[in-house]
Amino acid sequence: MVADCGATCAKYILCLFNFIFFVCGTAILGVGTWLAVDKRSFIHLTRFSTLKADVEELTEPTVIEQGAYILIAAGAFIFIISFLGYCGAIKESRVLLTAYGLFIVIIALLQIAMIVMAAIYKHEAETHTKDFFQHTIRKYYTTRDRKDAVTLSWDFMMAELHCCGVKGSDDFKMATEFIKYTNQQGEGQVVPEACCKLDSKFDMAVFKPLDDNCVYAPTISNSYMNRGCYQTVYDFIISHLNVVIIVAVCVIAIQILGIIFAFCLCKAVGNERDFLYKY
Repeated sequence: MVADCGATCAKYILCLFNFIFFVCGTAILGVGTWLAVDKRSFIHLTRFSTLKADVEELTEPTVIEQGAYILIAAGAFIFIISFLGYCGAIKESRVLLTAYGLFIVIIALLQIAMIVMAAIYKHEAETHTKDFFQHTIRKYYTTRDRKDAVTLSWDFMMAELHCCGVKGSDDFKMATEFIKYTNQQGEGQVVPEACCKLDSKFDMAVFKPLDDNCVYAPTISNSYMNRGCYQTVYDFIISHLNVVIIVAVCVIAIQILGIIFAFCLCKAVGNERDFLYKY
């Protein structure tokens, strides 16, 4: 048991924060596993939600399946890191504390490297980001009847931000799955419903256009065909840059404190054991 006041504070701060993250990680992992194993019970329970329209969209089988794997991966990652930190602190284990500290160091360095690289190669980063998002539309975006996680994500983003595609409605001319299924149905749909100006009387998840002809003949007056989501998001980030910087600094600061606390406690434990070994 460490006797140093500073090391004791570090111990209990690490225990507290990592216990919170441990519980959150366990919950996320549990929900993800539940969705992957038994989608039917989830759909059955969530259909009693008051947000019925949103639930029906989110409980599409492919959305559930893809979301489950994301939750499992995220939950397992948080679970492992917080487990190392909590157990290392409560048991005063130098091995676990060192492993925890090294993991946080790696994560912090990766985040800093990404920020630096994005600043240095800003133009290339923008180009690759646009190409990646356009690739998701070209390869994965489909119709509302065959909605998956990618399609649903795009639809909610376009409806919420009042935008269409990455650069504009022309992106959907290259959407292989979207074009294939609209042609099979003989509808000749040009843009998704989420690109249109939506009827506020309906829930956002319904994606009900004010003008039913919008999906076949979009115009500036009935859709957001010329307003790309990339530029919309970019403008939003620039306008809230101070908030973004504060959040980023706070996240990195918390990680640095975690590293300092972990290695200080590790050193205190080592010094105490050396002292006990000598006497």
